[in-house]
Amino acid sequence: MERRTIGATALGVGAVGLGCMPMSWAYSASQQRGDRSLRTVHAALDAGVTLLDTADMYGPFTNELLLGRVLRQRRAEAFVSTKCGLLVGEQHIVANGRPGYVRRACDASLRRLQTDVIDLYQLHRADPEVPVEETWGAMAELVSAGKVRALGLCAMAVRSSRRAGPGTDLYEGTIRQLERVQQVFPVSAVQAELSVWSREALVRLLPWCESRGVGFLAAMPLGNGFLTGTLTPGGGFEPEDLRARHPRFTAEMMAANQPIVVGLRRVARRHGGEAAGVTPAQVALAWVLGRGRHVVPVPGTKHERWAVENARAAELSLTAEDLAEIAALPPARGSWD
Repeated sequence: MERRTIGATALGVGAVGLGCMPMSWAYSASQQRGDRSLRTVHAALDAGVTLLDTADMYGPFTNELLLGRVLRQRRAEAFVSTKCGLLVGEQHIVANGRPGYVRRACDASLRRLQTDVIDLYQLHRADPEVPVEETWGAMAELVSAGKVRALGLCAMAVRSSRRAGPGTDLYEGTIRQLERVQQVFPVSAVQAELSVWSREALVRLLPWCESRGVGFLAAMPLGNGFLTGTLTPGGGFEPEDLRARHPRFTAEMMAANQPIVVGLRRVARRHGGEAAGVTPAQVALAWVLGRGRHVVPVPGTKHERWAVENARAAELSLTAEDLAEIAALPPARGSWD
């Protein structure tokens, strides 16, 4: 697989990563099976994927434990990215950015992952009760201690800003945070949502990263599964599945957004379609890959088949005609507002 570098320290990773969250958290709990997930991670590594993205809150903790079983055998082949800063309660999630907690969280992640160093340690969310510089300073100490190689920050769009209309910068607050923490220790990567149907990061966040040599990890590059074309409008989701509460995944909105999938499928057919093994999901990932050499899509899956298919998207080159067709697709309908 093509290799890409992220951050000023030029960390090398495969062009497509693997989001491990669905294996333990947020999606179709009845289909979360440890042995199958282990096969999926191994298949991804075999296909050239190196970046494995997890977090201590996924499960919580069980996702890191699962990855640890793979890393015990194949640590040299993997680029390990995990996160801290969020605590999961029975009915709520809260941020914790206190330096003492960050240090304890890192040590716990190292034990679960069965490794002596984390390649990329990301701040999942800033704690509103703690100056972000203090949290980031504690994370920087982990680099000095040799427990972490590089630091990243997860960007959260302020979704209420959608009311302001297309082109609104939803990441203004994140950019202010990034500029503050950059004064403490270099940011190597930013993780934020980016896909054919969620393009808000293109306004300012992606250019900010590119101009500073910061890597961009594209979260949800397949639109929570919608852009794969494998979801049926009205098919329903399990109660704990985050899509069961997402406005874009009502039966009405999924039907209304089908033209986006139709367009991706049309581009896939231009490259041979299913007969050539080219799918709408691969087209969607190739579009994300084309946003810049500093961009690494991190599609999440718990299925071996999809992990391998996603990895092969790195081999797909979109033409100017393809890109023009994708640019002309209608904007997604339905949001959190």
